[in-house]
Amino acid sequence: MDINKLHDFSWPRGFLWGSATAAAQIEGAAHLDGKEDSIWDAFARVPGAIAGGDDLEVAVDHYHRYAQDVGIMRELGLDSYRFSTSWARVVPGGRTVNAKGLDFYSRLVDELLEADILPWLTLYHWDLPQELEERGGWTNRDTAHRFLDYTEAVHSVLGDRVTHWTTFNEPLCSSLIGYAAGEHAPGRQEPNAALAAVHHQHLAHGMATSWLREAGVEQIGITLNLTNAVPNDPEDPVDLDAARRLDALWNRMYLDPILRGSYPADLMEDLKDHSLAELILPGDLEIISQPIDFFGVNHYHDDNVSGHPADPDAAPAVVPTNSPKSSPFVGSEHLSFPARDLPLTAMGWEVNPGGLRTLLNRLTADYPNLPPLYITENGAAYEDLVEEDGSVADTQRSDYIRDHISAVAEAITDGADVRGYFVWSLLDNFEWAWGYEKRFGIVRVDYDTQERTIKDSGLAYAKLITASRTLA
Repeated sequence: MDINKLHDFSWPRGFLWGSATAAAQIEGAAHLDGKEDSIWDAFARVPGAIAGGDDLEVAVDHYHRYAQDVGIMRELGLDSYRFSTSWARVVPGGRTVNAKGLDFYSRLVDELLEADILPWLTLYHWDLPQELEERGGWTNRDTAHRFLDYTEAVHSVLGDRVTHWTTFNEPLCSSLIGYAAGEHAPGRQEPNAALAAVHHQHLAHGMATSWLREAGVEQIGITLNLTNAVPNDPEDPVDLDAARRLDALWNRMYLDPILRGSYPADLMEDLKDHSLAELILPGDLEIISQPIDFFGVNHYHDDNVSGHPADPDAAPAVVPTNSPKSSPFVGSEHLSFPARDLPLTAMGWEVNPGGLRTLLNRLTADYPNLPPLYITENGAAYEDLVEEDGSVADTQRSDYIRDHISAVAEAITDGADVRGYFVWSLLDNFEWAWGYEKRFGIVRVDYDTQERTIKDSGLAYAKLITASRTLA
């Protein structure tokens, strides 16, 4: 869809335009006002774990600059702001509730409401209290119960003003990439532990969903990062099996328990030599498959996959550090990812906007009970060009966002029930294992001065939002 048609597209009534962040990536104040270590604070102290040896102590100082940041949201014309609360700030060490931590989020929510911006709260965006990790973290079933305690604490203060609650953001990353690959906190390389983390996070999601429902919360959902598993050679049985395996591990291991109340049979066969089946206790899947009101879709790129060994002459993957890592694909560690002839972002990710349309249509077709969809993250890292006048020319990011929003419009035309789009990210920030080397923001942050500058991509996004409202 070209830019003129996009500006003329009639979006569904009430369609939400927003942006998203995560507490650990932007807040800073990592050990202020009662906050203690999260697993990411601890992981950042491991030599070689984070590019540049960066940490989360200051990040982009949102803890002190939240009012300024909400002002930027208002200037952009955002309808909604998707943020996360930090478990390590609210219940430091997983012990007792920290009133000062909750006070910060209460002030943030009030600031958003004053600006007529809908607060969209995520309870878990990867910052488990380090003390809970030392008790086993997500490999310990008890952590699901501690998550419920944390949920109740957040709701006790924010439940009167926040209507949209997301339980988990991208549990794949905080399970497979954190516990099997070792690239994310807590940095473990234990395949069975990763599967335990998957199941216990599912369980925590179901328990929290049930409790929030009883507490009268209006909208409850979850956000998954989903891909299209594309066989490198669609006529090669080995590559077709590789795509099936990747789809099972990356998509259906999360979608099916939540929406169908079961793990996929082919996944369980793939994992028969691992421990997942032993972790599923009677009643677990009934808890996990509690009805939800919305489904958050995070999508950045497709995955072209093969079951054959990687070409030894292929360009190496872009990685944040040289620290030892393992495959996150438990039971399918042999998968390889041949490059296609597509443009790449600074993360080395393929740019293929049509993949988002394909994904949304696939979800709509495969899951009859699918609740309304929101694109809760979509964006790209590129190198910014700061002009002499201080403006930030980021044409590639502007194009990426526009083209993916066009794909959303096309999916809506196809029949997908998509009700909102949140660009990732509002601000440049701590990009996990990449530290501060990769910038996703539509607002540039000077990490030395903390000065904020709306990039050209942010201005283009604001223009699109304005155009959508003139047609509403």
